[in-house]
Amino acid sequence: MSLDALPMPDSATSAAALDVATAYHPPALLNHSLRAYVWAAARGAAGNIPFDPELLYVAALFHDIGLVPAFDSHLVAFEEAGGHVAQVFAAGAGWPAERRERLSDVIVRHMWPSVELSADPEGHLLARATATEVIGKDVDDYPTGFRAEVLERYPRLSFSEQFLACFQAQSARKPGSSAAGAMRSGLVGRMAANPLDSPL
Repeated sequence: MSLDALPMPDSATSAAALDVATAYHPPALLNHSLRAYVWAAARGAAGNIPFDPELLYVAALFHDIGLVPAFDSHLVAFEEAGGHVAQVFAAGAGWPAERRERLSDVIVRHMWPSVELSADPEGHLLARATATEVIGKDVDDYPTGFRAEVLERYPRLSFSEQFLACFQAQSARKPGSSAAGAMRSGLVGRMAANPLDSPL
């Protein structure tokens, strides 16, 4: 498993998505989004799971954009807000309505407890990748050398602290949201035990 061997979309839409994500995410959340794509693509490649690299990449870049101040909705959960932002972006990129809806679904579903592979391979891969990112779930599925390569290229910086602060704020303002549910279920302790935040 090698980082450079993973499928990396090179479309104009992918480049534009990275530009937008870079403009609005702080560096720690941007790197998190890029790592989410890498973990997801690596799992897909290793498991021979057919997936759409462009769709997965754009979804990974926008999956947490509902946490940033410019797009933080007080009315809906952050993943739903992110799905709306992504749909607007994709419309501007010329994606047809069905593909825009798929993009939103992948983003919304990354906060589901599980996503069926057969129903939504990109949603399944992103949900598992973000669980790896945030709490280290299934991190041992990735070889140590590959993990080191990913973390060197996309350092975690202060991701855990920033992400936890975002979830605490979401929980306080939106007690019925998935972020609030995660906080009630012991997210703080699970994040503290994430091996990705410890030296390899």
